[in-house]
Amino acid sequence: MIDHVRDLASVRDATERLLTAAGKLNSDATTEPSRLPGWTRGHVLAHLARNADALVNVLAGRPMYVDAKVRDADIERDAPRALAEQLADVRESAARFQDEAAKPADWSRTVELRNGVTDSASRVPFRRWVEVELHHVDLGIGYELEDLPEEFVRREIAFLAARFSGNPDVPPTRITDGTHAWSTGRQGAPDDGTVTVSGPAPEVVGWLAGRRDGSGLTAEGGLLPALPPL
Repeated sequence: MIDHVRDLASVRDATERLLTAAGKLNSDATTEPSRLPGWTRGHVLAHLARNADALVNVLAGRPMYVDAKVRDADIERDAPRALAEQLADVRESAARFQDEAAKPADWSRTVELRNGVTDSASRVPFRRWVEVELHHVDLGIGYELEDLPEEFVRREIAFLAARFSGNPDVPPTRITDGTHAWSTGRQGAPDDGTVTVSGPAPEVVGWLAGRRDGSGLTAEGGLLPALPPL
């Protein structure tokens, strides 16, 4: 069962870790490249702030974004700001998200996200947790996939495995970190062999989330599957 209250606490902790780490950067660090192609660290921080406000919209029953062009334009507008302004925006938008989530609500209701995707309101805090943790890694400031909380990694692997489940472009795949196992990909026909992918959990989540190329994993029964972009 999803515990949105516990997830909201995890979001707060993850946000504080990010803000503390980013607060140690030089003032011009926002203009330096992040690990995301074409994005500076300023782009990543601007996206985090605007995503928090977008999830406020989701919880309030409004469209997540007016449209994709506005979303992208907002990030481009905010990316060049100085570090102090960026961090203040991340902190203040995070507080707005927590305030909206603290309002009495039916957490079992269905909400709409981007591109017509729907989910339970109770999973929105976890989705925000994903944004904060992975984009902290994307900043390239010393926080690595190996530093992610164990519970988060396990849940994110399950979430991403479910996302690729049934995808006709992904072969039937069994994923294991040596302790847990997940299945993903298309439903296999009798002659459609299953590929078993194994390796440390940080490597698994990095591969599934498009943050690593899978070179730290082993594949048996076929080549390492090429995953569609998220």
